[in-house]
Amino acid sequence: MTRRVLLIGTGLIGGSIALAIKKEAAAVIVGYDINKEQLKKARELQVIDEAASSLQEEAEKANLILLASPVEQTLKLMKKLASFNLREDVIISDVGSTKGDIMAQANDLWKGNVTFIGGHPMAGSHKAGVESAKAHLFENAFYVLTPHSFTSFEKVEELKRWLKGTNAHFLVLDTAEHDYITGVISHFPHVIASGLVKLAKKHAGDNPLVSLLAAGGFRDITRIASSSPNMWKDIVKQNRHNVLQLLEEWIMEMRQVQNVLLNEDDRALARFFEDAKDYRDALPVRAKGAIPAYYDLHVDVIDVPGAIARITTLLAEHEISIVNLHIIESREGLLGVLRISFQSDEDRLQAQTLLQHHEYKTYEAA
Repeated sequence: MTRRVLLIGTGLIGGSIALAIKKEAAAVIVGYDINKEQLKKARELQVIDEAASSLQEEAEKANLILLASPVEQTLKLMKKLASFNLREDVIISDVGSTKGDIMAQANDLWKGNVTFIGGHPMAGSHKAGVESAKAHLFENAFYVLTPHSFTSFEKVEELKRWLKGTNAHFLVLDTAEHDYITGVISHFPHVIASGLVKLAKKHAGDNPLVSLLAAGGFRDITRIASSSPNMWKDIVKQNRHNVLQLLEEWIMEMRQVQNVLLNEDDRALARFFEDAKDYRDALPVRAKGAIPAYYDLHVDVIDVPGAIARITTLLAEHEISIVNLHIIESREGLLGVLRISFQSDEDRLQAQTLLQHHEYKTYEAA
């Protein structure tokens, strides 16, 4: 009998998981989405094999149900699924970046009678929609699983087999540990980045040069503030306990910096920056983490008509996809710097080799 996967949510993450499953598993992938245009596109792109006409009918036939929707929506969908007559051997998983409320609700709804294993693929893209889905999106990324303590080892291994095509590194964590870690290295940084941007906006009202000069390094270090406001509202709310604790620690840290500056303590100030530099420099360079990485390549270009077009045409001819372009420095008739962002490190390395072959000077950001 052909196994069936019900994919609820056919966007970037759900679509990429579907393509990864297709690589390794013999199964029919059925898509369901309240966005009918997205669902239609997923079918046209062959990301899914069928479009579900009835959520209940498909859920009751599925061997695997993947909830690829925002956390708040996932909680609502779980309540719907709990009213259906699901298969005894079904596995339900999600892709949410917070796990506390989801795992608690799964326990309340099914009490261990249905296997629910929380999931969080720690990879993403700066593009959205099923048209950007790629089977290799999660390759070499961490894919966290948060089973209940009573979930059998065999069921966790079965889910890993379903997801084998992602080529991800599976990491099994306790729910609280997952939310604490992602709070530290993902959720809290988004709050800080947004706070920095709001502070700059406040001062830009007094001096327009703030916005002009923020186009360089400031824009880089606050990139994540451009993420979906609604998505991050839900994420921070779901993980508010950890975010509130981290905010307290951050405020204390900044108070210490304030005191160092007030006391004009050069040694303590240098130590503050040295400690941060040492830890940051020791972090893995190529590893994928909770925040999507930016695979950037800087290219020196002469600011003359057609200079950028020649580079983009060269990359297009070799089928190297570009995520974004940004002119960091531009001086008419003189040397400028073009930053090109790519979907993967492989694309960046291929582009670097190609451009260097055509005598462009390139370099990567540290």
